[in-house]
Amino acid sequence: MDRVGRVDGGDGNGGAAGVDGVAEVDGIAGGVGRGGTEGRGVLQGLEGVGPEARLPGVTAKRWEGLRARARRVRAVRDLETAAAAGARFVMPGDAEWPAQLDDLGDARPVGLWVRGHPSLRIWALRSVAVVGARACTEYGAHVAAGLGAGLAERGWVVVSGGAYGVDGAAHRGALGAGGATVAVLACGVDRPYPRGHAQLLGRIAEQGLVVGELPPGDHPTPSRFILRNRVIAALTRGTVVVEAAYRSGALVTARCARDLGRHTMGVPGPVTSGLSAGAHELLRGDAVLVGDAAEVVELVGDMGDLAPRRRGPVVPRDLLDPGAARVLAALPARGSAGVREVAREAGTSADDAVVRLYELRSLGFVERHGDGWQLTRQAFLSVFPEGGDV
Repeated sequence: MDRVGRVDGGDGNGGAAGVDGVAEVDGIAGGVGRGGTEGRGVLQGLEGVGPEARLPGVTAKRWEGLRARARRVRAVRDLETAAAAGARFVMPGDAEWPAQLDDLGDARPVGLWVRGHPSLRIWALRSVAVVGARACTEYGAHVAAGLGAGLAERGWVVVSGGAYGVDGAAHRGALGAGGATVAVLACGVDRPYPRGHAQLLGRIAEQGLVVGELPPGDHPTPSRFILRNRVIAALTRGTVVVEAAYRSGALVTARCARDLGRHTMGVPGPVTSGLSAGAHELLRGDAVLVGDAAEVVELVGDMGDLAPRRRGPVVPRDLLDPGAARVLAALPARGSAGVREVAREAGTSADDAVVRLYELRSLGFVERHGDGWQLTRQAFLSVFPEGGDV
């Protein structure tokens, strides 16, 4: 996808309506088979039974390929297969159609096959995409699961691609928190892919939604994964990339989201990890660094949805007034010091130093030994944490 609204169709020209030929033909057929009139003339033209209705930007060679595929379309059969799998066909103009998909322009799907009970339109209004590497690290899986659970707990729908790695971790995190999640597939919604996620996708269909452009039974191909990513980007308010190499499909999703005016976010990882190189490249651009669900919601949520202020732990010395803190810092780490020496180091008078030292003694920070004052063990650990780092 070189820009929103154009997807290469295999001959260097824009594909039919910006989508893969099979998805386009079967999408039109799904609408016609359902009784819709939109696309009927195009389908007749593809089948050679009506006037020429070649779509804009489609070459004669490409059109012939689409017509060959159209001859294999069985719209009624697809609808019956979908119904048997608990799926339905949703197209523009339907009450369930998410209007934000219209932002794709010519690349907008002709329709979507939806498996699950909730309304796709309602769920998509408050959704975030969490995507990343299939062969992710334990760190990536942990972060993705945490994001999925945290977003679900805050009432957000987690959208991903149902793949191994980051996708699966994000889905499981949302499901584990009792939340909502949507899997957007690059194959038929009745075909669990990858096979190892058959149980996960089944659970998503029961508790959430499984969505795809391709009709029931269709298999995924590399190009269909790339096309699928634009749907994930357009459907959601923003996209979070957890781990991604330079050529990761997750970066396609993030760039499409950026081009659509959606929020793009990235989670940093080790600079030595190739799986984080793509995410870091996004962050060097206009993506926003996030570390947890609260920071994601602060970006994509409503005004006032602010992440908590981050700071280190409060230690006892933080509660001292400035004068007492200066006297405490003037005492040596080892041994004792007299009042005059403490006063000189603290930049105050001897009388004031005495007053401050007795205050600190009552709080357990210092103790007196003859004419000298020294830090207690509690104060030493507070003033010189982890062996001497102030």
